[in-house]
Amino acid sequence: ASPPKTPMPQDWRETLLYRPVAVSSSVFEAMGRRVIISGAVDIGPARTCSFDDTIWPCGQRARAAFNAWLRGRALKCVLPPDGDRFAIAAPCTLGKQDVGSWLVANGWAMAAPGGLYGKAEALARSAQMGIFGPPQ
Repeated sequence: ASPPKTPMPQDWRETLLYRPVAVSSSVFEAMGRRVIISGAVDIGPARTCSFDDTIWPCGQRARAAFNAWLRGRALKCVLPPDGDRFAIAAPCTLGKQDVGSWLVANGWAMAAPGGLYGKAEALARSAQMGIFGPPQ
């Protein structure tokens, strides 16, 4: 059986955040807020990866892939009412696509231990996608 889903506090609401800009592989800023995609482990912009003895700047590429996917569109995130003052980990969607699922499934972030995206990371690793594959 899967662990019970932790409910969001009642005062947290779905909020549209326009023109998001990725600052790393699973962190973005929009409308004065900094949001960390929950369930995804961030790949910092300074991180390097190796593939067949080739070292490449996978952190920069992961941030660029996230920005290219966002293309300035609005993300819907479940946020607290006073989230402007600090970074917050939150689930977000782009249209009907779960942002964390997309990042992990494409190899641009890793799954949080015991989180929802373990299978997606395993598939990305086996397919050598994103940070798990060759330089892109």
